Amino acid sequence: MPTIDGSYMEGGGQILRTSVALSALTGLPCRITHIRANRPTPGLKAQHLMGLKAAALICHAETKGMQIGSTEVEFSPQKIHGGDYTIEVGTAGSVTLVLQVLTPLCLYADSTVTLTVTGGTDVKWSPSASYFKNVFCFLLKKMNANIEFTVKKYGFYPKGGGCILAVIHPWKDRKSLFLTERGPVQKVDVDSVASSLLKKAKVAERQSEAFQRVLSGDPGTVRNNYVDSFNPGSSFCAHAYCEHTILGADSLGERGKPAEKVGEEAAYVLKREIESQGALDSHMADQIIPYLALAGGRVSVSHVSEHTRTNIWVCQQFLDTKISVSGNIITADSD
Repeated sequence: MPTIDGSYMEGGGQILRTSVALSALTGLPCRITHIRANRPTPGLKAQHLMGLKAAALICHAETKGMQIGSTEVEFSPQKIHGGDYTIEVGTAGSVTLVLQVLTPLCLYADSTVTLTVTGGTDVKWSPSASYFKNVFCFLLKKMNANIEFTVKKYGFYPKGGGCILAVIHPWKDRKSLFLTERGPVQKVDVDSVASSLLKKAKVAERQSEAFQRVLSGDPGTVRNNYVDSFNPGSSFCAHAYCEHTILGADSLGERGKPAEKVGEEAAYVLKREIESQGALDSHMADQIIPYLALAGGRVSVSHVSEHTRTNIWVCQQFLDTKISVSGNIITADSD
């Protein structure tokens, strides 16, 4: 049974998420120690626990240490079963972080998996729902991984209450990802989402207009959407469609934060990503690693972060794939 040191390098929840996903799809039991050791409050939080419980349900795993605050977990998987599953993350716990655990293992299920996940769709320290759909799912499609993702209801901090539907089909014909050349930017689409409670203040429009003042070229589709939610909130995500790839950047509204700042933040981040010439943005660089490790490939990224290097290390604890980093190029040999 491999023992994964959860304090290694960045020492956050990503080690837990990747370890459990790879344990399930390889059938290798694992022990994860020092969970989230480098965070102000170490151990499992509610959203980590719900992700683990959902993974255990889908692959009929035997587990130990499954409680909030636990710093050590054992996970012993069996067969991954398709079917319909409902997961309640609770309040504004991130649904997209739970999907980071579940997506890889569901791709290896014996039939299609349909997930209904409730919680926060657009919350801090996690990809927005728009980023997950338009960037993550778009790029996985290039590897023949088919994920259908729909937001049924948006959920913002603190009450959450959002709901997404994800239909994940078996990954039958894995395709390596070779993306080292980005190509020119063709257009930039924008999703500006705000609670209907903020419509009078024109928050969605103000976010979009501020974004366009910073990044005015390559106009695409601007979607200003007002949605029903349990409390006020807003999010913003921009996607730069390039000749060969897509880059994303998102930002989140908060109490006391002007709508203009939300749009500007995303614009400056996307501007840096475009200027880097990388084929994957810095967040996708972290998230693509397990899939590269499973299918192989070579990608250029805007920045190789400690998160990315940590995820590479975790993958190498479960898989024989050789993963190397040279400058901003990541190469995975899965043969």
